[in-house]
Amino acid sequence: MSNVPLRRRATEPELMDDDTAGGEGLREAHRHLRRLNRLFAASGPIVYGVDRLWREAGRPQRLTVLDIGCGQGDVNGALLRWAEREGVVLRLTLADIAEEACAEARALFRDEPRVSVERLDLFGLPEQYADITVASQVLHHYEEERAVQAVTAMARSARIGCVVGDIHRHPIAWAAVWLAARLLSRNRYIRHDGPLSVAKGFRAADWRRIRERLQAADPALRLEFAWRPLFRYCCRVSRAGRPDSV
Repeated sequence: MSNVPLRRRATEPELMDDDTAGGEGLREAHRHLRRLNRLFAASGPIVYGVDRLWREAGRPQRLTVLDIGCGQGDVNGALLRWAEREGVVLRLTLADIAEEACAEARALFRDEPRVSVERLDLFGLPEQYADITVASQVLHHYEEERAVQAVTAMARSARIGCVVGDIHRHPIAWAAVWLAARLLSRNRYIRHDGPLSVAKGFRAADWRRIRERLQAADPALRLEFAWRPLFRYCCRVSRAGRPDSV
């Protein structure tokens, strides 16, 4: 484990990135990923970022949120609880390009009328599709140029702004995920992709470069990032001059 290079982002593709993969093994991986997300507080950066954007927008009573690349969608349970605490009428759309992920999300939220599930491509999102677009642990799947394009697509699909929650590339995080993946699952996707996701994660310098490239592509976009527990980052993107409320 000590030989894992973390100075720079890893470039090896994850097994889940294979468009030809699928079937029960992938569906099982999405179910097991729910355990890791709960253990490592994956929902925290998303709730934090949505709350900040919502407050900046004047605390609208009604809010629509699109979770793109939702996987099994479990982090959205925390968003629903946040909306209940704040008295927000929330409508959630969970979207993923993989049908296996959509199937798991539909099963998880089958009795939740505030949630709908669609199969969508991040890079083909309509403009202003929702008030806020979020992505949890999606951006690390892309190399830097493609990551900038992904954030740009998310920002264009949102009326208020977008929130990205992703992993802090750190030796402690890598070791913790490596161990947890082997204790909690025998699934080959989880055991391979879990530690690799950390190695493909971000540090502050990465976010600064993404911010520079994003603003070079669209000077109106404003990106802010903050470290959050447990070894995660919350990145918020909004458009300068947007309305204060929706």
